[in-house]
Formats: sequence, structure tokens, C-alpha cells
Amino acid sequence: MLEMLWSSTGLSIITWRELVMFGIVFLLLYLGIHKKYEPLLLIPIAFGAFLVNFPGSGILGDDGLLRILYEGIRLGIYPPLIFLGVGAMTDFGPLIANPRSMLLGAAAQVGIFLTFLIASFVQFTLPESASIAIIAGADGPTAIFLTSRLAPELLAPIAIAAYSYMALVPIIQPKIMYFLTTKEERMIVMEQLRVVSRTEKIVFPIVVTVFAGLLVPSSIPLLGMLMLGNLLRESGVTKRLAATAQNELVNIVTIFLGLTVGATAQADSFLSGRTIFILVLGVMAFAIATAMGVLFGKLAKVLTKGKINPLIGGAGVSAVPMSARVVHQIGQKENKDNFLLMHAMGPNVAGVIGSAIAAGLFLSLLGG
Repeated sequence: MLEMLWSSTGLSIITWRELVMFGIVFLLLYLGIHKKYEPLLLIPIAFGAFLVNFPGSGILGDDGLLRILYEGIRLGIYPPLIFLGVGAMTDFGPLIANPRSMLLGAAAQVGIFLTFLIASFVQFTLPESASIAIIAGADGPTAIFLTSRLAPELLAPIAIAAYSYMALVPIIQPKIMYFLTTKEERMIVMEQLRVVSRTEKIVFPIVVTVFAGLLVPSSIPLLGMLMLGNLLRESGVTKRLAATAQNELVNIVTIFLGLTVGATAQADSFLSGRTIFILVLGVMAFAIATAMGVLFGKLAKVLTKGKINPLIGGAGVSAVPMSARVVHQIGQKENKDNFLLMHAMGPNVAGVIGSAIAAGLFLSLLGG
């Protein structure tokens, strides 16, 4: 009986791999709780990985709770719903007021395609390379959506990398921005944006959906929901739906998404050389995307004869609004009269749109 009792415990079958995963879980929890790095997602992801790595728990079995919730990822339900909430929370006004900032957001997406080329030249297949490359967009839901279609076996490391680097935006991006810009460039004060009318804000999501739907139909699951959320926000007649999308709905989906992504981080598959390689490629992709945005910002500064602060190009990744806040903080340190937040929100929102379109292109080309 004692032998049977012992064999029924997890202690009898636990290995060093599970112990290492527990260490990773505690690190993620520390970053989320103590450092407050993207806690809304890092904490559910970490706890999902915690639960699934208890030997014999069966939580990811055929009838297990997390296996059932995982269907929301497999069927592509959770990421578009997150985009619905993001659209309801985001003001597209800065992008509409300065359409040129769309180019800065597009420039940052170059990091996605450069990383795709690099990954495809090493040990990864084209679908795997596309899934890794999308990390450059610093957009967790997009990374999960694309990876679940093209390379589901890489979902855990890619999702953890995407959200970890999103959380580390205030640490990684400033170093790149300082390296690529001069003090004089960082001190540039930009003119106040024009006031955007309500009509423009209503028309914008409809127009973007039309163009995206015709040019890159595969981007519609993400981009269409993003624009619907924004239309609910700006229409003025669906306040209850907009409030639900940006609060209750997105909170519930975030819990499910985080738990199930974390549950894919089982010790046997997660602890491998490929995982380390993906994490390295991910941070490189994010750095390239930031650098390309800043460099294009420098070009825009020259073309506009000094009217654009190159820093705002660094906000061309999809980390809304963290990247825009980083740009604003750096500008404030150099010049107290420099208010770059709204200017940076233009490329930031463009980055969200750009990464969704990039994901749609990969899906179209690679047959996901």
C-alpha cells in the first residue's frame, strides 16, 4: 500500500526537467508581480506552465480543463477577440491626423521580414521562420494567431518570447534609440497634431477594413476585429458594447489565452536548443524592428527639414502604448517642452495594423 501510495504521487516521477520549468515559472512570476512586466499576461502564462508541469496531473489530457480551453487557440478564437478589445481601447486619431506616420509603422515591420530570411537560412522551415519573425512586431496575439496556424509545436517559446519582449520594451528600446540618434535629434519639438473629426474616426476603420480585405484577405480575422472594436468606440452609439469589449471580454479572454499558452510549455518539448535559439532570434527581431523604425524616422527628419523627431519611429512596433510612452519619456529627458506621446501613437497604431497585415501575408503565402 505504501508503494502504491508513493507511485501515485508526482514525487515518484518528477524529473529535473520539471524542476527547471518550475524555476522558469518562478522567474516569470517575479517579472510579472514584482517588476510589473506585462503582468496581465505573464502571470496567467506562468501559472499555466506551472500547472501543466506537475507530473500526472492530467490537466492537459483529452478531457482536461486546459485541453478544452486550448480549442480557443487552435480554432483561432482568442487572438481576434483580444484585437476587438484593443481596437475598443485605442484612439486612432494621431494616425489619422498624421498619415505619414503610417510609413514609420511600416518601416518597423521590415524587422519581421529580415528575421524571416535569417531564420529560414538556419535550421527552421518557412512556416516556423514566419512564426518566429512575427515576434519582431511585439504583438502577442498576432504571434499566437500566426504560430497556431503555421507552427503550433513552437507556440510556447514564441508566445513567451513575444510577451516577454513586450514587457521589456522600457529596457530594450531606449538603448537602441539612444544609440541611433543624437541629442539634437532627440530634442526636436514637433508641431501639435490637428484635431480629428468624429466623421474621420468613423470612416477610418471602415476604409482600412475594405483595403485590407481586398489586398490581404488573410489579415481580416485580426484586422477586421481590431477595426470593429474601434468602430464601436468611435461611433458613439455602442458605448455599452465598447465598454464590454475593452473590459469584461478582453479580461476573460486574456485569462484563457494566458493559461492555455502557458500550458503548451511542457518540459519535454520546451527545454531544447531550439527554444533558446527562438528566444535569441526573437530579441534580435525586436531590436531590428525598433532600429528600422528609428532609422526611417531619421530619414523623415531630413525629408521634412527637421520637423519630425526620429524617436517616434521607434514606436512603430505593436507594443501599444508602451513604445509610445518610452519615446515620450526619452524626449522629455532631453527637452522638458517635448511632448511626443501623441505623435508616437501614430506609428504605434500603424505598427499594430502592419503586423496584422504581415501575418496575413505569411498565411497567404505559406498556406496556413
